[in-house]
Amino acid sequence: MRINLPTWLTLFRVALLPVMVVAFYLPFPGHNITAAIVFVLAAFTDWLDGYLARRMNLTSAFGAFLDPVADKLMVAVTLFLLVESHHSNGWSGVVMAVTAAVIVGREISVSALREWMAEIGMRAAVKVAFVGKLKTVMQMVALVVLIVQHEKEATALRLYHIGEALLVIAGVLTIWSGLYYLRAAWPILRGDTPSQPSSGNDDA
Repeated sequence: MRINLPTWLTLFRVALLPVMVVAFYLPFPGHNITAAIVFVLAAFTDWLDGYLARRMNLTSAFGAFLDPVADKLMVAVTLFLLVESHHSNGWSGVVMAVTAAVIVGREISVSALREWMAEIGMRAAVKVAFVGKLKTVMQMVALVVLIVQHEKEATALRLYHIGEALLVIAGVLTIWSGLYYLRAAWPILRGDTPSQPSSGNDDA
């Protein structure tokens, strides 16, 4: 199997995850900034590999499979780090845990829905909507802010609360976009629309 440039970038994004985890926990000066920079770099490769794949027509089955997996790993790992670091912070920790559970639960549910729709040849019915893209942007900004301020220094507490608020908004958009995809697929799930056999050429 020949791996093209966009897929190498996706693999690089996966490789950045343990680097971010180490930077998040190691107690060296500026470790939080370093972890945030690694996260931003990973997010940038997410945009870049998709751009190159479209621009240079460098698509592959392996890349189509790996790209969404890498995206979800990046978000899930970051949320787990933040929840673990705030598990004893009262209501703030509760809000973080519930929001993280909503976001991860939605990703699992929508991924399962898309996989099933692809199997019956109806993948286009649950294509990415604007609300899903808005959710992603809000989520990424919130995670960067929270990584930078995850130790909740008193001098930056206001910025931390802004990150919390943005993550809650991303959680609400997550539910909204999940319901949007469910509504699009509901006639098929209910059996009102006959399904078609998958052609095996659906994009991931």
